[in-house]
Amino acid sequence: ITASAGTGGTISPSGSVSLSHGSSQSFTISPNAGYQIASVTVDSVSQGAISSYTFSNITAAHTISATFSPITYTIAASAGTGGTISPSGNVAVNYGANQTFTITPNTGYTIADVLVDGASVGAVSSYTFSNVTANHTISATFSVKTYTITASAGTGGTISPSGSVSVSHGSSQSFSIAANTGYTISNVTVDGVSQG
Repeated sequence: ITASAGTGGTISPSGSVSLSHGSSQSFTISPNAGYQIASVTVDSVSQGAISSYTFSNITAAHTISATFSPITYTIAASAGTGGTISPSGNVAVNYGANQTFTITPNTGYTIADVLVDGASVGAVSSYTFSNVTANHTISATFSVKTYTITASAGTGGTISPSGSVSVSHGSSQSFSIAANTGYTISNVTVDGVSQG
């Protein structure tokens, strides 16, 4: 009986096994760490992903071969509005491998938080899963950048709105300037530059 195994595991015994007419012989198929049995073929006929096979009452020569495939895990990667994660979607990772994800906010956004398996790892721009041996999830959320416009008016009039006004990135904010009775608007400055 000629017994062979592909990459990722062993068959025992292996090689050319000599047997007497009418005897029996069992073979054990074992995947290496990080692999699984893909198929066992006996005399060119697939027997499925079995871990052992016994030839009984042997009356002819036979072949047995085993193939293996890497065990893969899935990392589900997603990003909310305002940015991207790369790679994204369901990412297949071989057993024991590493996988790095890059989180990038769009213009006008910042990274709010990154969750790995439901737990926050902070507002990180990259994350690496090391020695993957299970399925995982990673999700990124983003927040719109906000800016503060400080609005003030001197004696004799008002500006509305006034004080510290928060404005989201890319949006607009109007201000109304009104003089009190007996006053006129003498000047409006924006970032220290006179607007008249």
